[in-house]
Amino acid sequence: MSTKTKVIEKNGGSKSSLPSVWVRAITSSSEWPDKEEFLDVIYWARQALGVILGIVWGLLPLKGFLGLVLFVLINAGVIYFYFTNFQSVDEDEYGGAWELTKEGFMTSFAGFLVTWIIIYSGLYYEADKLTSE
Repeated sequence: MSTKTKVIEKNGGSKSSLPSVWVRAITSSSEWPDKEEFLDVIYWARQALGVILGIVWGLLPLKGFLGLVLFVLINAGVIYFYFTNFQSVDEDEYGGAWELTKEGFMTSFAGFLVTWIIIYSGLYYEADKLTSE
């Protein structure tokens, strides 16, 4: 029973002294005592970035290998800049820069591909089909 009391006191004290995760995510050089919260921020930022890039790539219209390579470079670059320069976290606490850079990449890539394919197909598929006949 004393364990439950300690957990409640620990959680109650940490939540009141720190700003919300959203505020810390958009504030430069925030304090991240809970590593999982920072990893969640990177994960969800990467998901949003994947969908946004999928929409942009579909509207442009980018095709093929160039679109894939640009996505990987932009996605990894933005996240790397975010945790090194904007948040200034110590990468070694999270297993190194590579671990932070690949956090949530595959799901972001999947969201990007689905969005890119849907937008591109919806806007340009009929035009491509008609011109090829």
